Amino acid sequence: MRISTNTMFETGTNQMGSLQSQLARTQMQLSTNRRILTPSDDPVASARALEVTQSQAVNTQYGVNRQNARSSLSQVEQALASTTQLIHDIKTIAVSAGNGTMLPADRQALAIDLKGRLNDLLGVANTADGVGGYLFSGYSTGSPPFSLVDGGAAYHGDQGIRKLQVASSREIAVSDSGSSVFENIATGNGTFQTSAASANKGAGVVSSGAITDASLIKGHDYQIEFTVTGTPAVTTYTVTDLSRAAEVPVPAPVALNVPFESGKQIAFEGVVFDIAGAPASGDIFNVKPSEKQSIFTTLSQLIDTLGLPANGPKQAALSNGLNMAMDNLDAALENVLSVRAGVGSSLKELDYLDGAGEDRNIQYSEALSDLQDLDMVKAYSLFQQQKMTLEASQMSFKSLSGLSLFNYLR
Repeated sequence: MRISTNTMFETGTNQMGSLQSQLARTQMQLSTNRRILTPSDDPVASARALEVTQSQAVNTQYGVNRQNARSSLSQVEQALASTTQLIHDIKTIAVSAGNGTMLPADRQALAIDLKGRLNDLLGVANTADGVGGYLFSGYSTGSPPFSLVDGGAAYHGDQGIRKLQVASSREIAVSDSGSSVFENIATGNGTFQTSAASANKGAGVVSSGAITDASLIKGHDYQIEFTVTGTPAVTTYTVTDLSRAAEVPVPAPVALNVPFESGKQIAFEGVVFDIAGAPASGDIFNVKPSEKQSIFTTLSQLIDTLGLPANGPKQAALSNGLNMAMDNLDAALENVLSVRAGVGSSLKELDYLDGAGEDRNIQYSEALSDLQDLDMVKAYSLFQQQKMTLEASQMSFKSLSGLSLFNYLR
């Protein structure tokens, strides 16, 4: 077969070009440590690597979300810690106010101190989140959630709880509504509350009471009215179920003309409490189901209570007001501590999710390495082989292209 000079050069040039391309590709693999340079190198592995890369990116974003959630929850925890300290300080002041040796001026000074604590508490409730919103305003982050009004504070937020997606199947709350933290606090002992009528003239002081049998609790309103008769004076009381009184033509007494002893327990229909001191004839005490009350209302009522005289019958009014305030402050403190416990639990869960996210990221990296990474030893050996082949091809082409009969003519 006759081979033309043109064919010989074209074939040699094409062959060397092909060998150079293979060598360049291997060199690119070595420089990038990637087996797959283009999807056509391994379509199946390329598609799988794309899926893993996307999953890894989503996992990384979850990590960013967890950092943001941790930042928000840390701010909430700090605000709740300040609230806890303020409630402790307010309780200390309330205990001091019950000291019988205090002068009206001293209680007035305590009332002024409490007004300062009220403003401090309002400031905590209106804590900003650092990104233009407020921690306790729900979804209505554009304006402060609370403002002072007569008798307490008004809430301008909503019940929304902002959440962040911190894992593929987990959303976590990064805020609490101001209503759940500062407003929806059960009065009394959480089931019922006791109180003394403002018109009482005696020296009776009622306790907060307890539950003896939850199955007997009806959630009714009761009135305990005292009667003092005879000489020597005999004090009795009658308990009336006001809730049933509205359903029948006449009031429905639960207990009628029961002899009274100071400090002796009064028990009926699952509730028990005591009244110390000497109630006057006609004095009335009430027992009704617990209600939801704002801590700002509790504090405002406490400030008003400190303005009451501390002598004669008004001493009992002061003591009853202080006892009621202490019960409500205890409930507010318990509520805040419950919210703090939830925040702490969320922060602990974020730590766990961070660990799981890091483990998952390692798994993704290993999967990508298996799909994309190059076997360096094998690739380097192939590079040396291709280099040697190219050099041999170049040498042979040089020799072949130099063949000519003219070299032998003399």
